[in-house]
Amino acid sequence: MSETFLPELPQELWRAGKLELAHGVLQSLRVIRVATAGLGRFLAEVESRGAKDLFGHGSTASWFAEMAGLSRGEAGAVVKRAIALNPTRNLDGTEAPAVAPETAAVAAEGLVGDERIDQILEILKRLPADTSAEDRAVAEKILANLAPNAGPHQLVDAEAKLLGWLDPDGKEPKEPEPKEPRREITLERRRDGFWKLTGLLDDETGARTAAALEAYAQPRPVDEFGQADLRMKCERLGDAWAELLDLAIACPDQPGTSGYRTLVHVTIGLDELKSGLGTACLDFVGTMTAREARLAACDCLMLPVVMSAAGEPLDVGRLRRFVTPGQRRALNIRDGGCAFPGCHRKPKNCHAHHIEHWADGGPTDLRNLVLLCGFHHRLIHHGDWEVRMAADGLPEFIPPQYRDPLRQPRRNTLHHR
Repeated sequence: MSETFLPELPQELWRAGKLELAHGVLQSLRVIRVATAGLGRFLAEVESRGAKDLFGHGSTASWFAEMAGLSRGEAGAVVKRAIALNPTRNLDGTEAPAVAPETAAVAAEGLVGDERIDQILEILKRLPADTSAEDRAVAEKILANLAPNAGPHQLVDAEAKLLGWLDPDGKEPKEPEPKEPRREITLERRRDGFWKLTGLLDDETGARTAAALEAYAQPRPVDEFGQADLRMKCERLGDAWAELLDLAIACPDQPGTSGYRTLVHVTIGLDELKSGLGTACLDFVGTMTAREARLAACDCLMLPVVMSAAGEPLDVGRLRRFVTPGQRRALNIRDGGCAFPGCHRKPKNCHAHHIEHWADGGPTDLRNLVLLCGFHHRLIHHGDWEVRMAADGLPEFIPPQYRDPLRQPRRNTLHHR
């Protein structure tokens, strides 16, 4: 065992120059490493003879933990490293060679510390199981010679090269088990009548959601009157969410809705519904104005519930079927999308609007129906625009007087050129 001694320290260390300080650190580090290597040889010998026979302890690690004032885990790591670097003896007295003798030789010179030793031992564990003893010895020697002047990243690179040499084909590819996607949605109604939606989506679902919302949240084109889309992005995303819900609910295979956008339970008399004054209840959750109920009733199932003055239901009407699938297909062909002048929205994004509302006696036939996107549907119900069916059986729109003093009828020419 080579002897290395600490350099003599000056009485006042602050007077030492930078070279003297650096030399002192390196010498101290080497002494510690040499001493640790010597300690490992002692521990390996205790392991060979048997700690129970020598000191009455069940294992070398438990005895060393008591001797050094360490935890069992801390002592176990030191003993495990010592056994890997030094030869021991089996129960039958035969010698058990060291796992990494070349690394042990470098460690005995104080050239590597515990961190690089442990890294080398882990690399040796990851070598292919069918690696021959000769190849394993060559690999360990390469790592041991590299370690004194290498950091952790260089050893990682060396491991990759060794694996490429020992196992050029790599492990047989194995199809990974797909992870269970994590998706969470919370929906709660606030006291002010708005609903708060929060959620957590896995990466794939989040990307698909973002793509779908972005597709429907594009700003509306500037119309023929020069009116730009003034909605903020968050508002456009909210409207896009509503459109996606409309598409999902309108699917004929949608559970519970059978392809109808809404089921409106009118909790006021039909007279109030006709006048647009009063409130209605949408699917028995929250309230909506009668004007909103009229808009929703254009393309939904309507279940009128006539109430008495005391609030008792007097009559619950039967579900009335409105636009049939055949009528909807005919509307899609005739209008080609939202019929409002200048609108680009496609049929799948549109509602079937009754020109004369059914509550006012309007029939459900093609001459009383027109396709409108959600924005223009609301505009017709709550704005000053009017829609009518022209003599040729196509819808036309009458602008308000402040837009066009002559109120000339206009049509959408984008869908049919």
